[in-house]
Amino acid sequence: MGTVSHDAINQFKALMDQVEEPLKRAYQNVHQGYHAETLARFLKAREWNLIKAHKMLVDCLHWRVQNEIDNILTKPIIPADLYRAVRDSQLIGMSGYSREGLPVFAHGVGLSTFDKASVHYYVQSHIQINEYRDRIVLPTASKKYGRPITTCVKVLDMTGLKLSALNQIKLMTIISTIDDMNYPEKTNTYYIVNAPYIFSACWKVVKPLLQERTRKKVQVLSGNGRDELLKIMDAASLPHFCKREGSGSSRHSEYANENCFSLDHPFHQQLYNYIKQQSLVSEPTQPIKQGSVHVDLPEPAAEGTEIVKTIESEMHKFENGNGLSGSLDGLKINDNSDYRTTHCP
Repeated sequence: MGTVSHDAINQFKALMDQVEEPLKRAYQNVHQGYHAETLARFLKAREWNLIKAHKMLVDCLHWRVQNEIDNILTKPIIPADLYRAVRDSQLIGMSGYSREGLPVFAHGVGLSTFDKASVHYYVQSHIQINEYRDRIVLPTASKKYGRPITTCVKVLDMTGLKLSALNQIKLMTIISTIDDMNYPEKTNTYYIVNAPYIFSACWKVVKPLLQERTRKKVQVLSGNGRDELLKIMDAASLPHFCKREGSGSSRHSEYANENCFSLDHPFHQQLYNYIKQQSLVSEPTQPIKQGSVHVDLPEPAAEGTEIVKTIESEMHKFENGNGLSGSLDGLKINDNSDYRTTHCP
């Protein structure tokens, strides 16, 4: 980190020292004691423009206060079968750590259907995983390895990616915009595995639209990426869809506790139990409330909108050019979902 970077961070810190409650309290949950690393993340996200980075961070803190994000880890999604349905349709989990101590998060992009609950439950669950990562997982890793660990690596499984993914693109854009605006630069590297042709076609046109720092983070691996990923993590930390020899994947592993997407996996058990315990601590005499947490859903930035339009255009082009609409369909949102109609506020 050069002199300019240090100067920018010091100036940024001086500005943040001036914020008042409740923003100051919200900022403590963001930085977790790692001021320089947090300020550097927001500066990177705004190309080291101090004024823009400061506005971004203050906007993030206002978002946290207005939506009570600091309390979101006290709001379990109940009943448990609803949470299991969310986990089975929003495929994300933590499989272990890289050799450098960075948490490894796996995302089943191609097989996520987002069809078992309302948008608000999926957004709530995503933010809870972010907050648990930032407040529990990363500080614990930092203590274990004796140095600040403030980022993670992500392995994105494209198995099952189809044209019907367009049905989920709005929700996925909302979630990615929340991350871009409020959790910037939390991912060190994105590893893409099990990429079908349709991904390759989209990636070719989307890649030039991404900022250079983002492009550099993305690595598209051959097959299930097992051999390449073993260079940075032990076999035990591989996501379940990368453990088999050769390419290919599946939604379920032979053993439930090996499938890092499953509620039965140790990570999700720890996360869910933590949230339930925190709910009892915050309101020990009150029954746990049902219903989703409603968070203000952001409008995507211009860059994000352009990328979405490009993906949609390319996928429609692929559909029209190959005549695969019918055979590749099958992940449409089910508007008659029981949870959507009976459990959602």
